Amino acid sequence: MSVKVSDIIRLMNEIAPQNLAENWDNSGLQVGDKNWPVKSIMVALDPLPDIVAEACRKKINLLITHHPLIFKPLSRIDFSTPVGSTIQLSVQNRLSLFAAHTNLDSASGGINDIISEKLGLKALSVLSKPEQLEKYKLVFYVPADHEKKLLEILFQTRAGVIGKYTCCSFRNQGTGTFKPGSSAKPFSGSIGVLSQVDEVRIETIVNRQDLDAVLALLKKHHPYETMAYDIYPLIPENGNQGLGRVGSLPDRLRLDQFSDQVRRVLNLASVRVVGDPGLMVEKVAVCSGSGSSLLGDFFASGAQVFISGDIRYHDARASEEAGVGIIDVGHFGSEHLVVNVLMQKLRDAILAKAMDVSIEACDLEKDPFVVYSS
Repeated sequence: MSVKVSDIIRLMNEIAPQNLAENWDNSGLQVGDKNWPVKSIMVALDPLPDIVAEACRKKINLLITHHPLIFKPLSRIDFSTPVGSTIQLSVQNRLSLFAAHTNLDSASGGINDIISEKLGLKALSVLSKPEQLEKYKLVFYVPADHEKKLLEILFQTRAGVIGKYTCCSFRNQGTGTFKPGSSAKPFSGSIGVLSQVDEVRIETIVNRQDLDAVLALLKKHHPYETMAYDIYPLIPENGNQGLGRVGSLPDRLRLDQFSDQVRRVLNLASVRVVGDPGLMVEKVAVCSGSGSSLLGDFFASGAQVFISGDIRYHDARASEEAGVGIIDVGHFGSEHLVVNVLMQKLRDAILAKAMDVSIEACDLEKDPFVVYSS
């Protein structure tokens, strides 16, 4: 069967759903055309110029990386810059570039689960839930003759999205009762008199980050002086999605013992360790890539040690003061192991769909940091 870039993107969205990407991220198609044909795929950590050049030399059609080529909006595309020349080379060779970044970090079976599994952690939970996963059911009530107007206003917002469908809601009719107080300015009825009115109950789904804006707009156009509404938090279908993981070791270990185990399991030349070497570790927090932004989540998790990369000096000092430990495995060390795993997951998905597409892992990448010792 003929395979397009869009077909592979659909498979990638099953592995690392796009809605799991953080708001500041730029995961997805970076360069290329969804309609370009795909006969070969390469998987890598970074879209570096030499990686892209190698993919072009091998006549690869799609390069899938963890880190995006384009992270911030470009004001110009200058072919003399590394990003500009990479875009130029990709387009000239009809090589599409696709990134699965924070969505692959957060996904069930993604990088954090892979690290946790390698370390033998049990009873995993999510260290930090992304806002995109936090959904609410919003229920509000309108008089029957205002139903159409309020629905039109509701669907001007980002409420009512379920999967690939928009404008999703449920409505049923009933009777509302109320008695206006002495200082009220009722839309209908009289002060101190029990009244009833034909109303419509409207239900819809709203993401956490959109909730305040949706409520403000509905209240602005609602005929009642005080809009009646309810908000119900919804439990995600798969609760093991989000940034970082927290899990338990099969047996308690001293921090120095566990640090050496982490180094060996992740096949690293060295790790940086913060904390008392004799600290007993039984609960571990993990975050692939740069984990400094989740330090507060680590402190609140009850874990004795945090495994991540790019840990800053003041984060180390804060951890010392909190009496906990940190094992800094480096950014590359915490993420490069995903390349072969992602390649295998995608290969399995391609075979299941009977697609005639070859896939390989890039073998050129190395950690940019080198450790010298006397």
